[in-house]
Amino acid sequence: MTSDLRNRLLMLLVLPLMALATVGVWLDYRSADEAAGRHDLRLLRLLPALADSVLAPPFLDREPPLLLLAPPVEDFLRQNAGYAAYSVRDTTGQLLLGEGWVHGGVPTTQAPEFHSMEYGGVTYRVAVQRGRTGAGELVVALADGSDPRQQWAQQLLMRVLLPNLVLVTAAGLAIHWAVRRAFKPLVDLADAVERRSPRDLSPIDEAASPSEVRPLVHSLNRLFALVNAQAEGQRRFVADAAHQLRTPLAGLQAQVEAWALMARASVPAPLSLNFDKKHPLAQQQKAQGAIVLGVDEIEKLRNATRRTSQLAHQLLALSRADARSLDAQPSQRVDLKDLCESLLETFLDAATGKGLDLGLDVQSVRVTGHGWLLRELLSNLVDNAIKYTPAGGVITIRCGVRRNAMNPPRVFLQVEDDGPGVPDAERGRVTQRFYRVPGTVGEGTGLGLAIADEIARVHHAALTLGTGSQGRGLVVAVVFPPEPPVA
Repeated sequence: MTSDLRNRLLMLLVLPLMALATVGVWLDYRSADEAAGRHDLRLLRLLPALADSVLAPPFLDREPPLLLLAPPVEDFLRQNAGYAAYSVRDTTGQLLLGEGWVHGGVPTTQAPEFHSMEYGGVTYRVAVQRGRTGAGELVVALADGSDPRQQWAQQLLMRVLLPNLVLVTAAGLAIHWAVRRAFKPLVDLADAVERRSPRDLSPIDEAASPSEVRPLVHSLNRLFALVNAQAEGQRRFVADAAHQLRTPLAGLQAQVEAWALMARASVPAPLSLNFDKKHPLAQQQKAQGAIVLGVDEIEKLRNATRRTSQLAHQLLALSRADARSLDAQPSQRVDLKDLCESLLETFLDAATGKGLDLGLDVQSVRVTGHGWLLRELLSNLVDNAIKYTPAGGVITIRCGVRRNAMNPPRVFLQVEDDGPGVPDAERGRVTQRFYRVPGTVGEGTGLGLAIADEIARVHHAALTLGTGSQGRGLVVAVVFPPEPPVA
């Protein structure tokens, strides 16, 4: 950990130093560029003086024009001896006066032109202008080898790079030595946390830690508090589950106790369970002292048993969906169309028995996730729709792709019914565990939507509730996140 912090601090110092060095180089270059601009202006002012220095045309053929350098030009050449030169050419580019290496293209206009050229290992700044002289229209040029940009490039190593390199090296050595001393309390804190028992979630004393480490200690204490709260939430969940299980089990126990009392009051004989008291076999068993149960009692026993079994199954599904180990389980490609068709076959008898029209509106789409969890999600949504939709209603299972010009396509899974629906004010609460809308008819447990919402979260999807297409009923949709394109 100390080595990692040392590297982090080294980078945090080196990067700003490199940025400052870059800014220094840029400022130096700007300064050199401004100085070079002043040199260009100086050459520009000297060009007319050089042109005026050509006084007259040659007296004889093949001789140069008469030249008398103006004082400003003469001073410029003397002050920069060895780094300054001039040339005078005719409009065809033929050299008439000055140095032959000072050249450039013949300008087509009388506007001055600038360019750089290298001669004798020195880079020169050359100003060229075409204009009227005492010998007619000629092209004059001045070259200056004292360009500050060239000097800046030569001095870059000594003025910028070397000092910054020394500074960065010294900072790295200082960090290497200082981290061991400065971060020893942090290492001690890590050792103390590592030696703790898994059950010891008591807060760490922030006052006993250095001020630089206190934010970390505060975060650790907050984490301990969150773990405690999660454990408390699990304990509350177990208590709520036990409370919810107590009701159907109490009903089942009451039925059994009633039959036991009847058995004690009767002649000892095997207990007989029959669906029709008028059946001949029932009459015979009654005559022999057997206890005969009617259809109502059997139905109550069956309903209580079914509720207990369903609740236990939902609690197990919720516990599995809430497990953090799901992240470690491999995902797979799940065909939602096959899933919807399979669930249609599973619930078709239940829907038909209640007089409901259960249908499909599906497209062939796939998502990445856990197949058994998505099946549990859709099963809870369809089961809820069947429970709360009155006879003669319509339930539709859908899956497909939602397309929007503003967003990438997203796969969805949806169950729509035309039942009583859920009021807008209650839609934010129906996904809570064991919560049921007041006045709801039916024997629900308040876990169906909670399980669906938990499974949607596991798949990073969004579960939304809305009103049916006909202005009534409920639409529960699960919209999956867009998947990255395949490379």
